Amino acid sequence: MRKNILTNCFATLAIILSVVFVSCKGVSKVTPAKITDTTKEQLISDQLKWSERMAQSIMKRHPESYRIDDAKEPKWDYVHGLVLTSFEELYKQKKNPAYSDYIKSYADELIDKEGNIKTYKIENYNIDMIVAGRILFNLYSTTKENRYLVAMQTLRKQLEEQPRTESGGFWHKKTYPNQMWLDGLYMGEPFYAQYTATFENGKNLDDVAKQFELIQLHATDKKTGLLYHGWDESKQMPWANPATGTSPNFWSRSIGWYVMALVDALDYFPKEHPKQKELVGYLNKIAESLVKFQDKSGLWYQVTDSGSKEGNYLEASGSSMFAYAFAKGANKGYLPSKFKAIANKAFDGLTTQLIKVESDGEITITQACAVAGLGGNPYRDGSYEYYVNERKKDNDPKATGPFILAALELNR
Repeated sequence: MRKNILTNCFATLAIILSVVFVSCKGVSKVTPAKITDTTKEQLISDQLKWSERMAQSIMKRHPESYRIDDAKEPKWDYVHGLVLTSFEELYKQKKNPAYSDYIKSYADELIDKEGNIKTYKIENYNIDMIVAGRILFNLYSTTKENRYLVAMQTLRKQLEEQPRTESGGFWHKKTYPNQMWLDGLYMGEPFYAQYTATFENGKNLDDVAKQFELIQLHATDKKTGLLYHGWDESKQMPWANPATGTSPNFWSRSIGWYVMALVDALDYFPKEHPKQKELVGYLNKIAESLVKFQDKSGLWYQVTDSGSKEGNYLEASGSSMFAYAFAKGANKGYLPSKFKAIANKAFDGLTTQLIKVESDGEITITQACAVAGLGGNPYRDGSYEYYVNERKKDNDPKATGPFILAALELNR
């Protein structure tokens, strides 16, 4: 009987060991993406800097870079340009090939071997379509693949032919005649400045500066120093002030586009260029004005000057853009050093008020306005009610990209 008991014990032990062996073999084949347990494995380390935590969260949500912003099909778009520009800056610091591969995969999905850009239509003269071209400079210089150069030349051709106001400002789109929006300065000018500096010996830097000059002259509010979202030189749009042509309100993200455009375009203006000091002056003026409207949390409201008025809210994308522009401006010597502290306060507000961290380390940025514009169909009147009632979106790329850029400039 004792022999039978021992035999049974050994048999049971053998079964247990075989199960453990098989289980261990099985675990080695399970990838993190297949884990379905409610307790998530930590995939994104909280020991990483915020820039990498956000970048890796984006890559986890969108393994294919063309799917940024929940895109179902590949399309040439400004949000991809913004986010992938932040990845490019991240790669410069971290040298992780996963980041450069993520950038290249987008370009290769959208640009064929002849250099044609899929989904892009030059005849629309939409200045939003220019900014994604920024990722092509490094791709061309490192690979020497002619298709990247051809694509950049196509975008440069658009700027050459872009309809302009009588005073020489780029229309925002062919469908928005005589209108300049603050958004358009970021969409067009950093690419334009880099292209003319790289391939044209800087011959068109004066034209780049002119775009800022026109907006600074016509869209600045004398009382607050803030800039209105849009300016219609013809003063014909229903949203336009009949005397000034400006839209009726200050939208933080639009001002964010403007300050980011300044600090990025300035990278290509030599210090001795006659327009360089002028652009630095614009940056200082708007920065000093914005500080007056910074909330005690460090953040800025959706409608910049309206504080906690009913419906207004602390908004992620504009706050991230200001943090980036102030930090870079201080780091480059364009802005006084106090703006580094102001940027850090803004970043503290973002991480403590608007960032959520999942159990697997993935981070989410909340309270981002999904989209806002002027005119169009359905018609957008630029009213206070319009801006505060546009939908919000977690992890909107207009917030995630600038958040990465701000984290890099602040080394947070």
